[in-house]
Amino acid sequence: MGKTDTPVIRCSAMSDLAIADAVGTAELITSGEVTPLDVVDAAIDRIELGNPLLNAVITPLFASARAAASRPVVGGALSGVPFLMKDALCHTKGDPYHLGMRALKEVGWVAKYDTWLAKRFRSAGLILCGKTNTPELAASSVTCPLAYGPTRNPWDTSRTAAGSSGGSAAAVAAGMVAVAHGNDMAGSIRIPAAACGLVGLKPSRARTSLAPDFGEFSWHMTTEFVMTRSVRDSAAVLDAVSGSAPGDPYTAAPPSRTFTSSIARDPGRLVVGAMTDVPGSGVAAHPDCVAAVESSLRILESLGHDVVVDRPPDLDLPIISPLLDIFAVGLAREAARWSHHLGRKLSAEDLEEATWAQVVKGRTIAGTRWLELTEELQGYARRVAGWWERHDLLVTPTVPAPTPKLSLDGFVPDDDKPTMEFTVPFNVTGQPAISLPLGRTESGMPIGVQIVAAIGREDLLLSVAAQLERAAPWPPAAPFGL
Repeated sequence: MGKTDTPVIRCSAMSDLAIADAVGTAELITSGEVTPLDVVDAAIDRIELGNPLLNAVITPLFASARAAASRPVVGGALSGVPFLMKDALCHTKGDPYHLGMRALKEVGWVAKYDTWLAKRFRSAGLILCGKTNTPELAASSVTCPLAYGPTRNPWDTSRTAAGSSGGSAAAVAAGMVAVAHGNDMAGSIRIPAAACGLVGLKPSRARTSLAPDFGEFSWHMTTEFVMTRSVRDSAAVLDAVSGSAPGDPYTAAPPSRTFTSSIARDPGRLVVGAMTDVPGSGVAAHPDCVAAVESSLRILESLGHDVVVDRPPDLDLPIISPLLDIFAVGLAREAARWSHHLGRKLSAEDLEEATWAQVVKGRTIAGTRWLELTEELQGYARRVAGWWERHDLLVTPTVPAPTPKLSLDGFVPDDDKPTMEFTVPFNVTGQPAISLPLGRTESGMPIGVQIVAAIGREDLLLSVAAQLERAAPWPPAAPFGL
């Protein structure tokens, strides 16, 4: 395989669709080897087979998916490819929309319109087959809402799929679909991608739009995108959905080339730093996570990049406490929003105990404190992002420790949940970051390695990610038997 060749996941039509990526599936459809209805029916079969154990898909939309697959294929680079949508932020007209909330589930709430991103997914040709599980208000790093129960990890069903995009991650890893929507407020794409052995890209701030519902969500921390099993799929979807909507408060600078072309492009000789101790703690990450980073750095050196002993010193500044205040205000606002929509004030009986405690806290934080937090975090972002003026990439673990087990009741104790110390700084700075499944524990569980680039440089991330994918390919799906 040549230096810039893109790895191709080949499949023999129907037999290997569970491990085919989205681009490969679209190519099979274009060539006439399979029809969109064939592919959608196969995805539905896999969902029906695996979901009783994994609990990844909470709202099947099989009838509408089959109807869409029966219509003529018109445009879109991913036309006919089955797709799942996380049940948070992005929503589709007439379909259930519950955000992991019992209150919305009980009244059977449905969305009244498509979001901007949902329209982009449709225009790309993706066929929505269902909605995936998410923690209540997408506010946890594990997917165990009381409304729908826990999602299990297809690599080891005694473990969590993490969160908050855990339902989507489990479904893609299990081979139900090749691509599924997620969003990332503090690591909610990257953390479940790491847990489930996937490619999890958080694009630059405002690379995708939150229209029409929001200009920004939870301060300006949240970015919408997808999880995939191949780098080329992430590039293809980013080409299809990036851009701004009218009225957006800001937008990412347009790329100089397509993201798909970036994966075949030699990025040149890059300066790469690394960090393996947990930001702000001085304590090293788990040895398996450190080993995955060190192995990745050796590969990058073998590819001709310069690995230097350097990392942004300001990453060690304490930001978790102010961020928890920010998130609490965001949850208080969500409680008020849904109280308005439901026509009654939500109470402690409507929300999970931990969510309600944050709502109560958020209601006590004054507007002046909010502005103070904003100034503090924006100053932090300027200091951290300045490191990329002298370096190209930073490599870290995605999470500090391997994926934890679920307890007997399907939940993860608070002191064992995946944490966000490595991921959340780049929600604050707005930089693009990608988690790649470049490590394994002794038992075979995936370990994610995070790579971070300067703002707007998804092209560079995807180019280097493709180099790593060629040099150290990962399994196309979990050994789940689908």
